Amino acid sequence: MILQGNRVTLGITGGIAAYKAAELVRLMVKDELRVRVIMTVNATRFVTPLTFQTLSQSQVRLDTFETASPERVEHVILAQETDLLVVAPATANILAKMARGIADDMLSTLYLAYAGTTLLAPAMNTQMYLHPATQDNLRILKDRGAIVLNPGEGELACGDYGPGRFPDPPYIMERILDLLYKKDLEGKSLLVTAGPTREFFDEIRFISNPSSGKMGFAIAQEARRRGGKVYLVSGPTYLTPPWGVEHIPVTSAREMHKRVLALFPHVDVVIKAAAVADFHPLPLVDKGKFKKGKKDSLTLELKANPDILAQLGKKKKGQILVGFAAESHELLKNAQEKLEGKNLDLIVANKISEGFGKDTSKVAILRRDGTTCELPTMSKDEVARVVLDEVIPLLS
Repeated sequence: MILQGNRVTLGITGGIAAYKAAELVRLMVKDELRVRVIMTVNATRFVTPLTFQTLSQSQVRLDTFETASPERVEHVILAQETDLLVVAPATANILAKMARGIADDMLSTLYLAYAGTTLLAPAMNTQMYLHPATQDNLRILKDRGAIVLNPGEGELACGDYGPGRFPDPPYIMERILDLLYKKDLEGKSLLVTAGPTREFFDEIRFISNPSSGKMGFAIAQEARRRGGKVYLVSGPTYLTPPWGVEHIPVTSAREMHKRVLALFPHVDVVIKAAAVADFHPLPLVDKGKFKKGKKDSLTLELKANPDILAQLGKKKKGQILVGFAAESHELLKNAQEKLEGKNLDLIVANKISEGFGKDTSKVAILRRDGTTCELPTMSKDEVARVVLDEVIPLLS
């Protein structure tokens, strides 16, 4: 992972959403962040410190005056050892303390000793959140540079309906990574394609393929985390678009062709991870659903779709062009021919049996200089990092 820092201090305060912070800690540990937890006394009334100590694999701090050694001023040293301070959930009480400079417990004292970025995830009763005092405190904290997430809206534990719900832990996690990542794609624009296309032969039936879109979505997410402006042109999938990318949904290969060519002059990098259909069937009827009748067989006439990648290879003027090749046999030979024939800078090749619809992929990356990097089986997130690591030197 390309991080500028990985030391996160998580402050947990006394609200019913405190139990949801356990999932946030789990996600941080999974992404190999070094997590240290500070709990307020009221937070321990909702969840025990042992829960967070077990999940974070680190001692939970509770008392301002509790220290590992006499010469260690705990709140000062911990502040110096923190790359990012996250308060989740952030109650109205802790927001008021932080805004007004009150330091009467470990968390509020550490906040005043900390000079870095603070991320706040407010969670409270709707009327408490909307109260002018809370809104004033949020404005003060934003003016000082704190990143404040908007709470979710819906039914709350108290029975009210409105803003005040704890943001989803995966969303908070994405914002944490956004703040910690090294921005080696800052100032660059990337176009990523993902997913299958659907080629209809009447209004409800179509030809497609089993691409899940996971690879393209992982690349778009990784590129955005690294600071890139990302356009994600995606065929139909069941995936939620990554936070911060411009998602452009399409259905057919011809729709994708139109959108990609319109964006191409405005980007620095194109990564074509979509599984685009090579052909589309000619419609069997002008409108509605084709009726089987007494037919025992059906013949479809197929017409070639535009070769998007080949057209980009002819049009490119300084852009980096990355293709994908899913092959059933002669993987490297076929990928090399595609690399050369379509004027690509890189091509990512995998056997159909080792990538389609799965959470992992086993790929080989072929470069223009004739060298090849064969990777072991990895998660699609890990493959995305390696692909972008290959792109970065080409941009310079």
